[in-house]
Amino acid sequence: MATDLKLNDSSLPLRRDVKLLGKMLGEILVNHGGEELFEKVEKIRLTCKTLRTHFDQEIYTALKEEIAGLSSPMRKQVIRAFSMYFHLINAAEQNHRIRRRRQYQLEDDTIVQPGSIESAILKLKENDITDDVIQNVLQTLSLELVITAHPTEATKRSILEIQQRIAVLLKQLDHPLLSNREQKKLEDSLFNEVAILWQTDELREHKPTVLDEVRNGLYYFDQTLFEVLPEIHQEVAECLEKNYPNTSWEVPNFLRFGSWIGGDRDGNPNVTHDVTWETLERQRRLVLKKYKNVLVDLMKRYSHSTTRVEVSDELLSFLKEKEEIFLTEEKKWPIKTEVYRRVFALIIERIRQVGKSDLGYQSADELLADLFMINNSLKQHHPTAHELKIIQKLIRQVQLFGFHLATLDIRNHSGEHEAAMTEILRKVRIAENYAALSEEEKIKILQTILIDPRPLLLLNEDYSTETQEMIKVFQMIKDAHEGFGKRSISVYLVSMTKSPSDLLEVLVLAKEAGIYRLHADGMLESHLHVAPLLETIDDLTAGPAIMETLFNMPVYRNHLQIMGNQQEIMLGYSDGSKDGGTLTANWKLYKAQIEIHEMAKRYQIGLKFFHGRGGSLGRGGGPLNKSILSQPAETIGDGVKITEQGEVLSSRYLLEDIAYRSLEQATSTLILAAAHVSKDEEQGPLREQVWEESIEDISSAALAKYQSLVFGDPDFLTYFNEATPLKELGDLNIGSRPMSRKNKGRFEDLRAIPWVFAWTQSRQLLPAWYAAGTGLDSFAAKSEQNLKLLQEMYQKWPFFQSTIDNLNMALMKADITTAKEYLLLVEDKTIAERIFANILEEYEKTKTILLKITGDKELLDHTPNIKDSVYRRNPYVDPLNFLQVNLIQELRKQDEPNDELLTEVLLTISGISAGLRNTG
Repeated sequence: MATDLKLNDSSLPLRRDVKLLGKMLGEILVNHGGEELFEKVEKIRLTCKTLRTHFDQEIYTALKEEIAGLSSPMRKQVIRAFSMYFHLINAAEQNHRIRRRRQYQLEDDTIVQPGSIESAILKLKENDITDDVIQNVLQTLSLELVITAHPTEATKRSILEIQQRIAVLLKQLDHPLLSNREQKKLEDSLFNEVAILWQTDELREHKPTVLDEVRNGLYYFDQTLFEVLPEIHQEVAECLEKNYPNTSWEVPNFLRFGSWIGGDRDGNPNVTHDVTWETLERQRRLVLKKYKNVLVDLMKRYSHSTTRVEVSDELLSFLKEKEEIFLTEEKKWPIKTEVYRRVFALIIERIRQVGKSDLGYQSADELLADLFMINNSLKQHHPTAHELKIIQKLIRQVQLFGFHLATLDIRNHSGEHEAAMTEILRKVRIAENYAALSEEEKIKILQTILIDPRPLLLLNEDYSTETQEMIKVFQMIKDAHEGFGKRSISVYLVSMTKSPSDLLEVLVLAKEAGIYRLHADGMLESHLHVAPLLETIDDLTAGPAIMETLFNMPVYRNHLQIMGNQQEIMLGYSDGSKDGGTLTANWKLYKAQIEIHEMAKRYQIGLKFFHGRGGSLGRGGGPLNKSILSQPAETIGDGVKITEQGEVLSSRYLLEDIAYRSLEQATSTLILAAAHVSKDEEQGPLREQVWEESIEDISSAALAKYQSLVFGDPDFLTYFNEATPLKELGDLNIGSRPMSRKNKGRFEDLRAIPWVFAWTQSRQLLPAWYAAGTGLDSFAAKSEQNLKLLQEMYQKWPFFQSTIDNLNMALMKADITTAKEYLLLVEDKTIAERIFANILEEYEKTKTILLKITGDKELLDHTPNIKDSVYRRNPYVDPLNFLQVNLIQELRKQDEPNDELLTEVLLTISGISAGLRNTG
């Protein structure tokens, strides 16, 4: 497949890579399908490029006829050709990010890459941020990223691994000292990978199981995160030592990863207590394997002999005391003078025995103590100016990952807890119908149970399967704390929290398992944080009152006191956006954080906000560093927790260099934001009141516009169901959980992911921008000063800037000309044309006001790299959209299931996802 190359362009190396990969794909097309396939793909490609340069209705009609006339076998290969091209572009763009970072590293010290940790520390120094302020910031700094199994990764693992290998080969081809022979060898390897990509199935044959998803999540820990996380901490330490040399720096473990995979049971009946336990086992097996590999390497390296160096007395005593206890003669290191190797042999054996016998380490702290002992001994004889950093990196890894690898959050829907409590309380004759009680009555019953040390559950009662499973989950958490450590599971999240009783119910269930325990002498034990998930617009508005009610309850305050007076609160970006539109949802989320933060401050309770952001723009997606900056500045010091979902994992953490870059950008942003808040917190408000009043006005208008279409138009759901591939998405096999929480066909039960996914496929991207234009334009139209105020807000307020930039991106990825093709799928043409006219009018209104606010001539002028990427992709996405419309039309006419047609539809869905780099 040929590609066009523009000269004298800053992205010339990227274009060179794309041209090379395109040429290889073209050769493979000829080899597989002959000149006919190659020429057909080229004709469609060039026509689409022509139309993108200059739209011509006659050419457009001819293109559609060309695509409609493709025979089934040829059509399938054309779909695959364009899809493969996107997989190749994705690999090339990943490598180009690495290349740009490398170019900065090759420059002298005066040129520092923006967004790097070094650039952040230099800015602190330039702004006269003192050592003391930085020390305080480091002690409160906290960023936790939580990987989830949300079904938004349409690309198979085997395809991702090929992309990874292609990116690595492209990186190797950049080496300036390659010989002709070496270059030829690398290009041959690259061609072979492209050929294998073409010959690999893009679609999953079956839905992944939960444990398949666990395995996929662990892949990122194994490939990149285990190495990158300690390196980020080390980089912070080194930059501080370089720029603030008179201070002794100890960088705490501020950056961690957690997981939901295997613990998130909200709407997924496949996540059972047994599956969660197996997840914990697999996490432990991986982290122990990683430690063992490092220790074996250290044992090879640290060949120091007591005939050459003097080691610590502590280390010698350790060997004398423990070698005989833990090692048989055949497992001991044979050379007595090589004491470090003797110690490593002992540690490796104890690692092997973890979870198997009493000879194994009982906790990660025991392992840490042994590693610190080795490090202290090494300091006695190793040159002080050159530290042995491998052992220090291992110490950091054990501190970060423990024996559990990643803290596993448990999540379930509030309705599930209420159903279990209703059955249990009926069985023990406390309440005949707990679910029907008022909130006040529920709270009274739950508080009474929590202050009673006696158990509630009847031992031999015949509970329903669902309630038994609920009870077993909490018993499993108790067992996990004993077997894997309390860090293995520390938070229980309650989806759709609507009232204080939703959290108290979880505490009651925890009490019955012994996780929350009131002893007869009045002493309280509590080992599980309970966190609300505020999702809908109404719940976000009610959130501060819900939490204040809980903070005023002695029973809940006692629980918080045991937990260090820390409360985690999760904010859902998906359902709020689906409920009220993206602009309103984002403002309500921002506002809720400020209100809850101020309220918690009065009660002297520390908060951690957990941001449930998706990968797509319609679900709170966007660059990680900008996500952090867009939060209320005063909440940064509380600690930040963010989900990393679906396709975000592969785009950020598939390659080590990209993972490092993503995490250093997030770290630098967090440090700068926290340091400036710490310095400026006594100097007045962090944003102007008029800005908040303005966005409140804008949000109200946007909400009315959004809900008038989504909830007020009786034909809207018909349009959505028919003008998008929603019906076909369920066959894509990308996740273990159902598309809806309940299979009732109600809009309320449809998950946000298929909602966004379907709109993205049809190029309308409605959840990512709709109604924002009405809100912004109506405000700007009130006076000339209002537009100037919006421009000021964009320049000075990170939240508003992030909101506007994301709207820009959404409009750029949307394509109204292509979207119009999907009207052919709607049976009632009057409905199709009326609703699309509404969407088109709002699109133009939004585009116009965004350009006025940013001052750009075209969308994304201020981010040329992203703009170029979208332009590079659009002509190749277009044919996949045209093919998708034709195929869905044909498929929906069938009286009987047609697997071949469905497969071709699914191939277009996969290809468009790869092209737009977004699903749901």
